[in-house]
Amino acid sequence: MSKATPPSTHFWQGNEACAEGALAAGCRFFAGYPITPATEIAEHIANRLPQVGGIAIQMEDEIASLGAAIGASWAGAKAMTATSGPGFSLMQENIGYAFMTETPCVIVNVQRAGPSTGQATKCGQGDVMQARWGTHGDHTMIALSPNSVQEMYELTVRAFNLAEKYRTPVILLADEIIAHMRGEITIPQLEEIEIINRKKPTETEKAFFGTQDIPPMPTVGKGYNVPVTGSTHNEMGHRYTADPIVHRRLVERLINKIEKNTDELVEYEGHDIEECDVGIISYGCTSRAIYETVELAKKEHIKTGFIRLKTIWPFPDQVIQRMAQNSKALFVPEMNLRQVFYEVKRAVEGAASVFPVNKIGGGEMITPEELLSEIIRRLKSHG
Repeated sequence: MSKATPPSTHFWQGNEACAEGALAAGCRFFAGYPITPATEIAEHIANRLPQVGGIAIQMEDEIASLGAAIGASWAGAKAMTATSGPGFSLMQENIGYAFMTETPCVIVNVQRAGPSTGQATKCGQGDVMQARWGTHGDHTMIALSPNSVQEMYELTVRAFNLAEKYRTPVILLADEIIAHMRGEITIPQLEEIEIINRKKPTETEKAFFGTQDIPPMPTVGKGYNVPVTGSTHNEMGHRYTADPIVHRRLVERLINKIEKNTDELVEYEGHDIEECDVGIISYGCTSRAIYETVELAKKEHIKTGFIRLKTIWPFPDQVIQRMAQNSKALFVPEMNLRQVFYEVKRAVEGAASVFPVNKIGGGEMITPEELLSEIIRRLKSHG
């Protein structure tokens, strides 16, 4: 029986790297429904999972896909689903259910241009806020953003680790360009890949929903007789919807177990964060332009730094505030109409001017030349 891909170098598509990262992390169940531009994840993992003793299934829609992944997780498997914008919208109720029931699972959203069917084959980054606020009620989410084929692999592994450690759904917020591009990827030694597994209860434990920040998770069928409900419940899992104190304690714990660990969760790539006149905050495919932009800006005698978000949620307020302290202006390039831009403005609290650089439609990336041109224009007009 084959195992996860051994140490080697490949020329893979981003979606293939995502599927292989899931296998390396221990994923043994996948449920999905075909949708551009995420379909290759389902195709690749459907071929590979049986080779490692796992199961892949095509469901009737995206609602059922995430429902199946949640069920598989409670049966003890590391589980994943993958989709794009319209399917991600359909999953929102089950995302809330996974959050409320503390079900570890990975949801890959390969973004495309929307709303609705939009431009199914074109790239967009319009699901950033949906990843954070898509499901109803008070909640918080973990969402990661890769900008290369290598990171499609690495951040998929990290998504599983965070899901297992914090007992929560985790979103890999990719995009069409990163998912469909091909690039060289190096698979490390398996012993070099950190693998985290959920905390299991002892035979005598009965409280699986609240005696500690991240309680142990039993496996259905192992004799624990635990109820699992999306309704407000006490630490035993029993439905308890009439007591405001029980509800507040539950929801605050679910939020705090993520927000109190923001420093550990936030991951970014930074360059001259505290020593730049101009700062760029970017993520996903648009961040691929920042490296050349920095070099082009040098020729114009503009000292430029950047923060590339590998973690979008929880949002890295502190590092952005550090950049704002010494920068004249911050620029936020996005393939949407100002989503992370408003988060940056909120985080800096007026410490620096913040300017959007946006492009939508056609799936065309923001080029280094376009980004530099906007930086020069804004600096001239604002002195």
